[in-house]
Amino acid sequence: MAPDGVQTSIDDLGTPLAAATFVVLDLETTGTSASGSRITEVGAVRVRGGEVVEEFSTLVDPGTPIPANITLLTGITQSMVASAPPVEEVLPRVLAFLDAEPGTVLVAHNAAFDTGFLKAACERQGREWPGYPVLDTLRLARAVLHRGETRNHRLATLAAYFGVAAAPTHRALDDARATVGVLLGLIERLRPLGVSSVEELRAVTKPPTRAQRARRHLAEGLPEEPGVYVFTDARGASLYVGKSKNLRRRVAAYFTAAENRRRIREMAGLVEGVTPIVCSSELEASVRELRIIAERKPPFNRRSRNPERVWWVTLTSDAYPRLSVVRVVRGGGAPYIGPYSSAREAEQAREALLLAFPLRQCTHTFVPPGEGGGAPRVAGGGRAAGAVDLGPRVPVRGPGGGRWRGACVLAQLGRCGAPCDGSESAADYAVHAGAARSAMTGDPSAVVEAHTARIAELAAELRYEEAAGVRDRLTAFLRGARRAQRLAAIAAVPHLVASRRTGAGWETCVVRRGRLAGSAVLRPGTDPAAFLASLVATAEYVPPGEGPFPSALPGEAELVLDWLADPATRLVEIDGEWTCPLGGAEAHTRMTHWAHGRASAQ
Repeated sequence: MAPDGVQTSIDDLGTPLAAATFVVLDLETTGTSASGSRITEVGAVRVRGGEVVEEFSTLVDPGTPIPANITLLTGITQSMVASAPPVEEVLPRVLAFLDAEPGTVLVAHNAAFDTGFLKAACERQGREWPGYPVLDTLRLARAVLHRGETRNHRLATLAAYFGVAAAPTHRALDDARATVGVLLGLIERLRPLGVSSVEELRAVTKPPTRAQRARRHLAEGLPEEPGVYVFTDARGASLYVGKSKNLRRRVAAYFTAAENRRRIREMAGLVEGVTPIVCSSELEASVRELRIIAERKPPFNRRSRNPERVWWVTLTSDAYPRLSVVRVVRGGGAPYIGPYSSAREAEQAREALLLAFPLRQCTHTFVPPGEGGGAPRVAGGGRAAGAVDLGPRVPVRGPGGGRWRGACVLAQLGRCGAPCDGSESAADYAVHAGAARSAMTGDPSAVVEAHTARIAELAAELRYEEAAGVRDRLTAFLRGARRAQRLAAIAAVPHLVASRRTGAGWETCVVRRGRLAGSAVLRPGTDPAAFLASLVATAEYVPPGEGPFPSALPGEAELVLDWLADPATRLVEIDGEWTCPLGGAEAHTRMTHWAHGRASAQ
């Protein structure tokens, strides 16, 4: 029985300890530096359900002399390793032993030492370190054993404390066997505290608070179904919203050692109730989570709490259009790219377009010939942020005898790009604006070519920091253009039904103008035609969105798009066409990951 009278099942959370596979590993080396020293012996023990399943041991030829003090400590001599295989042969065998069972947890005493040597060996062989989950019995012992219970946390001391039969001898297999005993002793020590999964065990260096333990009962009775959970306080106000494939298991995890986020532990002291919202599919759960967070703005949710706070880049509808960063999408046929989570990234995208197309950058409005006077006007009202007056506000003559109301500051700087001097007609300027529109809504190759050429020039001049800035502006533009083109494409589809096979049946969703309008699971034995007719008839009516974008939060539409793009998803019916522009921003996805060093998106 767990504390506070809460019965905890080992199947509630993560990987149950009884079903987990551990590989307990120990290395002997020529020194303490992973970069300068080499491995002389490897010992490993596979453990499952508290029982030893298999052992692995080998000496290793380090290729360098073994220092005398190391021989005195370990008993490993130069003659012993002379006929041993080199690390180039041993490392693949060690990794194969670790990879023999999926989900294996690597265990070591002072694990940073052992994993450091293995990572260095992988690097020297050009191998990628697999990144196994690691459990350090040294750190675990420091967290579990109270001060004074043991004089220190050395392996020999802990083995004696837990009565381990295999005493450590500074030989790899002996020490690995001793570490197995220490691991099992620590697990038994933690069992009464409700630690019953690998995830909890790895997080136990920061044990659960009393408030967490006292609220474990809140998970009782929750359904083991996919859905959304809402933590509430004593007044019923929402504190935190999340989603899970298994509501009971996920909620229970918040009140164990597996949850060690500071803010969530703080929240545990305020939680008085949990509201489960069962969903028919994981997609529905993801969408409902996003909608509830946006509506209620729970204080302990940091991400997605204000999805409406985004920025877009648009081309204005003036006679001489300019690029503007805006917060709201409006109708009228103007092109948009985005949304962006920060104004800075939106501004980078705007600058990318300006490098490729000679568009005006000032905010002043052109007045055709013969139109009345009046105070200077700025497009959109007010004055551009960051504008600096360099002189008196005097009219500037424009094409055809027209004029620009208000002094054009950027023109005085020579950076405006506007036809203020009458050198370019409205028709000529429209060519540039049309090209910018095409790059935003269709083929962005003109922007890509301008930037790649500029990057090559700067790199040739060894101006790498400036080249990186140009790259970042191109990346920002392509990301926004790709998002906008994908969102506009799904928003143009008034009705779509798709289905994907799951363990419970066929997960079927109705999508209308980019919004999830309905979701259900077609279970075996159900009449498909009747099921589909009922789902479509009861799905939400969705009117067209503002401008070219969905009648949903961009984040929701992208969740839907990701689900539809899954190879396992099948289209059932569709009204209209769902297409993205040929040669659009999607064709340049590789470049959108330059700045973060990530692989291309699929």
